[in-house]
Amino acid sequence: MLAFAVIAAEIILGFRITIPLFVLALFPPVLVSMGAFAINDYFDVGVDRKNGFLNRPLVDHTFTKAEAIYIYLLTTTFGIIASILINPYVFLITLLFAAAAYFYSYKLKEVVIIGNAYIAFSMAIPFIYGNYIITNTLNPNILLISLIVFLSGLGREIHGMVRDAEGDKGVRKIRNVIHYAGERGANLLAAALYTVSIFLSLFMFFFMFPFKGNALYLIPILIVDIILVYNMRIYFTKGAKRRYRLSRNLSLAAMTAAILIFIVSSVFYLSL
Repeated sequence: MLAFAVIAAEIILGFRITIPLFVLALFPPVLVSMGAFAINDYFDVGVDRKNGFLNRPLVDHTFTKAEAIYIYLLTTTFGIIASILINPYVFLITLLFAAAAYFYSYKLKEVVIIGNAYIAFSMAIPFIYGNYIITNTLNPNILLISLIVFLSGLGREIHGMVRDAEGDKGVRKIRNVIHYAGERGANLLAAALYTVSIFLSLFMFFFMFPFKGNALYLIPILIVDIILVYNMRIYFTKGAKRRYRLSRNLSLAAMTAAILIFIVSSVFYLSL
């Protein structure tokens, strides 16, 4: 998903890039994100066990905690080294993201909204990263797409807190949005964030070229938006817990599909 986001940004900006640089540019986001997941599993092994995530590599003893640290250090180091070979902007973005990934897992996860905002930003930053591979100026399309991904990602993260509430409260004593606003308040906030991202996705069809008037953008993005609306409704229905896994997969599939839509509709323009 991160790699596709980087490619989408490069395509939107005309793909003015050599093949060796294109390949090299994929390594930092993939490697640093691998490290981010490893360090998060390290700090959250107790939470994962409490929440019943028995297929997590530390919970099922596929890896030890020491091995998770080795994986984190190895992937993060090589990701940062690869970014140095690209340009200073990309190196700075990679370095800041790597640092934020560690502090999120260590402590920021326990800070109201800030931890969730970090995860949402990690979904949006590949677009900005891809932008600075091509140019030193932030493109308006990339900025708007990043905002859409950030808002929907933040909504997804808040729903994740609802799903993981028992483990977060019981193991790490996290005082998050649910602690202060309750489950319904958290669901309302997530729904509001999803709604704004949906309106922004439609705004792009009316005002932002190459998405403006582009049928290859509008039709599939409407399907994605409908999926997000359905996903929002799950959390306001009885027996929502039985569909938490469905919700998690739906939201991830919708965001991945949106990235592919940005790519395809940028390459091809089909007027309505």
